[in-house]
Amino acid sequence: MDWLGLGGRKALVAGAGGIGGGVAAALAAAGAEVVVADVDEERLAAVGTKTLQADLTTADGSRECVARAAELLGGLDVFVHAVGVNDRRPVLDTPDEVWDDIVTLNLGSAFWTGKAAGAVMTAAGYGRIVYLSSVSGLLAHPHHAPYAATKGGVNQLARVMAREWAASGVTVNAVAPGYTETGLTRHHLGRPGVRDELTSLVPAGRLGTVDDLLGPILFLCSDRSAFVTGHVLYADGGRTLV
Repeated sequence: MDWLGLGGRKALVAGAGGIGGGVAAALAAAGAEVVVADVDEERLAAVGTKTLQADLTTADGSRECVARAAELLGGLDVFVHAVGVNDRRPVLDTPDEVWDDIVTLNLGSAFWTGKAAGAVMTAAGYGRIVYLSSVSGLLAHPHHAPYAATKGGVNQLARVMAREWAASGVTVNAVAPGYTETGLTRHHLGRPGVRDELTSLVPAGRLGTVDDLLGPILFLCSDRSAFVTGHVLYADGGRTLV
């Protein structure tokens, strides 16, 4: 994968879960030096790269995470934000504290870490930032209000950052998966009828996997995507066509 130009690049991945862990492994396999940050020690223990335990639910914690990663790596070329939680319930049944928690983690951490990474990258004249979004940022899924709102916000955040930092050699994009099979979705997919219902909505006839996302994400992290910025790439098996 030398054609991607990721050899020796210094990368921070926020989120050691299914997608984040897969991205970290793929970046390392492509020759990048990788640090993975997460609040969960068990998830970090399963990652085969350098790790940082970090709480991204505060601005200070997010800034400290990026600063520590840049210090460990000796710079920062690539930042992937793969952090997010969902809480499936109707709008009228969603408590204020659930809204606050999801907005803080999904969108607040995206802003705080992205701002910190962008400061390092614009000063250096090079950078690749990739956010994990979702088809929920475009489609009006019921019982997804806080999650969908934050993913729509991430899309627009990426576009504004892309506009502001393009002349500094920094690209900012998002990859929006459809429903993807990970450890975080296993419980929901195991509920009666859920897997079949979700699969029926995908023209490709199956749900996504982490491997389906790695190619698009690596491309957007690479030198090959130098003229691609402010883009939301839907890796969804055609879900957004329905």
